[in-house]
Amino acid sequence: MGFVYRIASPSEYLAITGYGIPDVKLAKKAWIAPGQKCTRFDMSPVNYTFEVQAMSAEKLPFILPAVFTIGPRADDEACLLRYAKLISPHDKLSHHVNELVKGVIEGETRVLAASMTMEEIFRGTKSFKQAVFENVQLELNQFGLIIYNANVKQLVDVPGHEYFSYLGQKTQQEAVNQAKVEVAEARMKGEVGAKERDGMTRQNAAKVDAETKVFTVKRQGEGAKEEARVKAEVKVFENEREAEVAEANAELAMKKAGWEQQARVAEVEASKAVAIRDAELQVEVERRNAARQTEKLKAEQLSKAVVDYEMKVQQANWELYNRQKAAEALLFEQEKEAEARRATADAAFFARQREAEAELYAKQKEAEGLAAMGQAQSAYLSAMLGALGGSYGALRDYLMISTGVYQDMARINADAIRGLEPKISVWSNGGAGEGDASGGGGAMKEMAGVYRMLPPLLTTVHEQTGMLPPAWLGSLGPTN
Repeated sequence: MGFVYRIASPSEYLAITGYGIPDVKLAKKAWIAPGQKCTRFDMSPVNYTFEVQAMSAEKLPFILPAVFTIGPRADDEACLLRYAKLISPHDKLSHHVNELVKGVIEGETRVLAASMTMEEIFRGTKSFKQAVFENVQLELNQFGLIIYNANVKQLVDVPGHEYFSYLGQKTQQEAVNQAKVEVAEARMKGEVGAKERDGMTRQNAAKVDAETKVFTVKRQGEGAKEEARVKAEVKVFENEREAEVAEANAELAMKKAGWEQQARVAEVEASKAVAIRDAELQVEVERRNAARQTEKLKAEQLSKAVVDYEMKVQQANWELYNRQKAAEALLFEQEKEAEARRATADAAFFARQREAEAELYAKQKEAEGLAAMGQAQSAYLSAMLGALGGSYGALRDYLMISTGVYQDMARINADAIRGLEPKISVWSNGGAGEGDASGGGGAMKEMAGVYRMLPPLLTTVHEQTGMLPPAWLGSLGPTN
């Protein structure tokens, strides 16, 4: 059998097990390979109707009718996986699932009811329903189920225990008695209220009449006051307007007088200004004539001096200009020479710097080469020492032989004595034979032997070093 493609409906899931799947794989659509098994399970919720028999804290039994809408939890993959493993193999309406859900609900309801009194259960139906809902949900989580809705109906008596019926009769009788009391109270309140209303009506009418009279008098007084106040304000306003008109008339008269005075002053000033202007023009004419005469004299008498002065100034300016240009040329040459010396110094510094860097690089490479050679020699000596069995003496002899140390020593010694031509003198004091013949002589013989040895010794020293013995010691005879 080959691959099969399975698709689940909107309210279904595919549970796939088998080859290549370690546990259970959930999907809406998938390829089913050989060796795998695919099971569909429905996700739609189901209504479960129960009549739970429970007992309150006072040991009073009762029946709790309830309808729970329960289904798989689709928003949690772990819960959905638990549902696929534990519940999906069974029909949701099967006796097994029904008993499972019923057992959880009855157990939690009985535990909760046993901790509450009947009055608390009856009066707190909403909180009791919420508590049952929460406790049941905690237990259903382990099966991957969720409560979509829980509807708890009215509590019902267990046959043989009419607690709720008696409670209803009591409530009904209390309601009847309360209704009778309320009817009597309503009648009393009606009669008393009617009398109170009639008295209050008369009191309120008298009160309204008195208040009306007082209000009328008050309003008449307030009207008279308002009329007088308005008349006074009108009179004050009229006086203020008359004062403002008088002030405006006075101000207008003052302005007219000022304008007339200004006009007369302007006429006088105009006539005087004409005379002053005439005099000023006459003075200006005379001044212009004097200036013209002065200019004429200057032109005639000072023209030569001015010309000479201007020529000298031009000459001085020319000489100053030449000196400035010469100084600028000299300064420019000095600046160029300084720049050239600076460039030469920079080039020399750069060359020395590059030489120093090259020398440093050569030294570094030489040091690296020596280090590498040292490492190689160290490895070589270690290998040779291992080959010679760890004998440092044998290693030393080998190295001296291989490097030619012995040959160099023999050559150096030969070079040291080459060309010396030593003279070897052998002398004897003859004391041995004479002593044996004479059989004694003592210390004087030894001294005589030393003196006989001195001449050949001094002769040998003279031959070897060219040094003569001191005069007090003796002199050497002629040598053959």
